[in-house]
Order: sequence, then C-alpha cells, then structure tokens
Amino acid sequence: MSSPVISILIPFKNTSHYIRECIESIRNQNYTDWEAIFINDHSNDSSQDIVRSYSEYDTRIRLFPNEGSGIINALRTAYLFSSGDYITRMDSDDIMMTDRLLHMLNDLKAYGKRHLSVGMVKYFREDGVSDGYARYEKWINGLTKTGKNYSEIYKECVIPSPCWMLHRDDFDLCGGFKPNIYPEDYDLTFRFYKAGFKCIPCNKVLLHWRDYSNRTSRTHEHYAQNYFLDIKVRYFLELDYDSTRPLTVWGAGTKGKTIAKLLLKNNIPFFWICDNPKKITKKIYEQKLLSFEYLKELHNPQSIVTVANEDAQSEIKDYFKKRQMISMQDYFFFC
Repeated sequence: MSSPVISILIPFKNTSHYIRECIESIRNQNYTDWEAIFINDHSNDSSQDIVRSYSEYDTRIRLFPNEGSGIINALRTAYLFSSGDYITRMDSDDIMMTDRLLHMLNDLKAYGKRHLSVGMVKYFREDGVSDGYARYEKWINGLTKTGKNYSEIYKECVIPSPCWMLHRDDFDLCGGFKPNIYPEDYDLTFRFYKAGFKCIPCNKVLLHWRDYSNRTSRTHEHYAQNYFLDIKVRYFLELDYDSTRPLTVWGAGTKGKTIAKLLLKNNIPFFWICDNPKKITKKIYEQKLLSFEYLKELHNPQSIVTVANEDAQSEIKDYFKKRQMISMQDYFFFC
C-alpha cells in the first residue's frame, strides 16, 4: 500500500532571494511522498527560473503560471493542479523544519478527519525580529501548544497560514480557496472554526517564518486593519452573536468606532461602553457613549471588547471572571 501524498501549495511573486531556501527545506523533509505545486504570480525577477531549474530534476516539484492575479487566484490554481490526500500551504520565503510534513501527517492519521494539524512557528529576520512580532509568536505558539487556537480567534489570525495541514475532503468541506475574501488566511481560519475542525495540540516548532519590510502581509492593502475587523464582525454575527441578549461594545478608540459602524451597518443594536470621562454621554454615529456603571442595568449581556491596553484587558477579564462569564460565549476580545 502506497503512502499518502501531501500536496504543498506555494504561490510566489518576486522572492528570488529566498525561494531556493524554501525549496531545499521541502526537499530535505524526512517524509518524501509529497508534491510541491509552485504558482508564479507574475514575477519579474529570477524566482520562476529557480523553481524551473529544480523541477527539471525533481518531478515532485511542479511549476505553473497563475491563472488569474493575486494570492487567492494563485492558491486556487495550485489546488486545481494538486492531487494529494492531504493539503498544506507554504510561503516561498519561509523554511520548513525537516520533520514538519511527517509530524503533521502522523497527527492527522492519529486523530482522523475533521481535525487540523498546526505547528509552532519561529519568526526570523536579518536585522532582528521586532517586539510586536515576538509577542505575536509567543501568543500564537501558546495557543498551538494546547490546541486552543479558536479561543482567541477574534483577536488575530490564530492559525499560522503557512503551517497547517488537513485531509483533502475536509479542505473541500469548508470551501477551500473558493471565497474571494481578504485576508484569505484569516477567512479560511474562521471557516475551519465554523466547520468545527479541532486543532491538534503541538509543542514543536515546525516552520521558520521569515519577516521583512516588503513582505505582502506588511504592504498590501488587503491586509490592512479594516479588512480584519470586517471579517471579525461578519463571522461574529454569523457564529457567536445571540440576538436575544443585549450586546455591548467596550472602547471608543479607532477599532471600537470601526466595529460600531459595522454593527450599525448591519442594523445590530448595541450599548457602547467607554471609560473616558470626556466621551461619556456624548454621541458618536448618533450612538450615546455610556459609563461602565451602566452595565449593572443590563441582564446577561454579550460583550465585544476593543480595548488594547494590556492592563485594562486584565481588569476587564477580572470583571468577567467575578461574574462567572465565559470567554467565546459571554465576551469576545477583538484586539
């Protein structure tokens, strides 16, 4: 009986400085039954030539042009040409650990379908990783260790986009790369959550995640904050909002205002809580800002928290804990 094939989907555009390292990390895997589908998204550097040179002597490496434009169309094209039993993603500027594919495959064999294998990640950058990315790495790895990635899904993308794997049938079940929604990795993560796929705990670093100033996720408008907030609100209303309970929004900063606008656009009533004395009782978007004390008048509310300050978040969590309120049921941190 032959081993299952893993399809690795790899869109690329102008990553000639890094793509050779990416390919070598795939070829050095201790699991060898894989196919790497590289999709050239209209590169104008030598990255396509580098991939082609590898494909000429390693038939597992396949190269195709993007049938459209942009990363979503590139991923769709890659999936169209794939044939593996299991599907995973890879960014052309990152590096796999040698046991990544085997570790993920063994996880999925052990746990079965409707499970998602994820791995811890390690950021790296030539001039050093910023404090913000170091905190993100610690946060996302902490979730991955326990498999509780969805517990903070409304904060940030809780599944590292180049470090997941699942069975092909499950990938099709949740819609694959069909939706034309950015950020595509965050939307896919919400669809994993919606489908009820359980994350398998992992305490190993399986991917080195490269950061640099002109990486797409840093520069393209599709990864701007407003796109993330739109996805958060849309999936919250679909999956976790209880219209029989009063809804509160905590915080009137930039994120709070954006979320308020999105709720109003969807005709969702809410109470707007603010701790700034200068703003309390004033109206924004014809919505009155209320003091923290007003919460006592609400019976069994749900809360969206947009307060970013870590000390303030700790105080808010203590408030919920004292009232025996449950995360992802009674309250949701959106930052």
